[in-house]
Amino acid sequence: MREWVEKARLGDAEAFGQLMLHFRGMAYAVSYDMLKDVHLAEDAVQDAFIEAYQNLEKLQNPSAFPGWFKTIVVRQCQRMLRRKHHSMLPLEEAVQVSGGVPGVAEIAERREESQVLQQSVKALSAKLRVPLRLFYFYGYSLQEISDYLGTPVPTLKKRLHDARRKLKGTLPVADLVSVFNHLYEGGQNMLHIVNGDVVGDMLKQGVVQGDVLVWREVYPAGPIFTNPAGAEERVLRAQVLEETMGIPASKYITSCEEQEQKLREFIKYDEVVLWFEHDLFDQSMLAYLLHWFKRQKLGRTKLSLLCIGEFPGIERFHGLGQLTPAQLQTLSGTWRTIGRQEMELGSELWQAYASPDPVQMANLLEDKKAELAASGLPFAYEAFTAHLKRLPSQQNGLGIVEQTTLQAVHNGVNTPLELFRQVTDVLHVLGMGDLEYWKFIRALAQGEHPLLIIDGDEASLDFRQIPDFLNRKVILTELGNEVLNGSADRIAVQGIDEWFGGLHLHGHEVSWRWDDLAGGLVRH
Repeated sequence: MREWVEKARLGDAEAFGQLMLHFRGMAYAVSYDMLKDVHLAEDAVQDAFIEAYQNLEKLQNPSAFPGWFKTIVVRQCQRMLRRKHHSMLPLEEAVQVSGGVPGVAEIAERREESQVLQQSVKALSAKLRVPLRLFYFYGYSLQEISDYLGTPVPTLKKRLHDARRKLKGTLPVADLVSVFNHLYEGGQNMLHIVNGDVVGDMLKQGVVQGDVLVWREVYPAGPIFTNPAGAEERVLRAQVLEETMGIPASKYITSCEEQEQKLREFIKYDEVVLWFEHDLFDQSMLAYLLHWFKRQKLGRTKLSLLCIGEFPGIERFHGLGQLTPAQLQTLSGTWRTIGRQEMELGSELWQAYASPDPVQMANLLEDKKAELAASGLPFAYEAFTAHLKRLPSQQNGLGIVEQTTLQAVHNGVNTPLELFRQVTDVLHVLGMGDLEYWKFIRALAQGEHPLLIIDGDEASLDFRQIPDFLNRKVILTELGNEVLNGSADRIAVQGIDEWFGGLHLHGHEVSWRWDDLAGGLVRH
């Protein structure tokens, strides 16, 4: 942890990203305990990370980061409580028991147990409740909790003992620890694979039975191969992701190996459920997993899929992370069993995505459009069409992300933070995260012929050297305006070095472009 802090203070954005990943669960647990609202807690955590990012250079002692960051989280929560912009619905009031599906008695019993446990935990004092949730619900070690809360390990042990003793008096069970294991660690009968830690954590809160595997990958970025687990392929992918997004290569490789080991254990489960959304980020991940499962002998294991692109009451649905645990519970059991058709289609999509010839994907989408719509993969067509639109435009050399970014700046959006919000909202079909988007911003603003300028640093784009970077003014250069209106070509003046699945475009001349007017590929 100290190493991450020191690197982040020196301008290593990915080191700060590692801090975010490590402390996100703790920050969320503390925020939710104060705010009692999933969305508010997520907003508080995000705002706290932004504030920490902007003020990290003020932290003199890297070892003090956990307590320093906790103070920022608490302060953000206090601000939200004062604003009172949203009504707050306690978790136990939000949990609803649904019925009408096979196995409803067992599901209802599990949810009732979860409700009772949540109600009993909430009744504890904060000094007992927060460590208990961090230790049992989120799986942090005592030392990690000690560093974050600033509470000695022996004191934490005493508080966990006191919390268990108090709960034992209210819950009709003989072994309290087995209740936590039963509800939050799951059994051996089901494995749920999801794409994000926020969703994974919520699923563990009694929403589903079984184990949860969070699949950590960014397949829309970096080189893609039919077999990304090959030794040479993995090293190249790790190298590119480190260079373009700051993801440490060694940590990336270790993470891949760990999640693949867990995936290979699928055979011990009765059912594997894939939870994925409509965007390219998820659909590329889903395609890979279906391609992987197609090559396995499933035996008695059933493969199921929950693929979602909207949710009642949410106008612009971005993903499952927007939902509360209660809303996620309404989805539990609604997944559909998938078979050879979906695995075949997913495998074809992945192989086309990994191909250096984009025509393979274009032809597949055209030939299989109706079959995809009728299968369990109804969002694949739109997601992978958006993938092709990321290629440089025939009209001005801008892909759909760069075009939308320059247009937003031209229309008056003038800070990196607002650009990220607006562009990812407009292009929600891509499902871009912040690290992926900053890669596009960096490319537009770098070199001798920038299309954008970040106020405060025109010579280089080391974001960590720009105080308050997220709120700095973004300016469209004269050249940027010329490219936007089509009188200049971005590839000719700036060049490109970018991977689009298995296709690598680099230099000032490229082999493939996307024709916005004709709606198809053009080969040069």
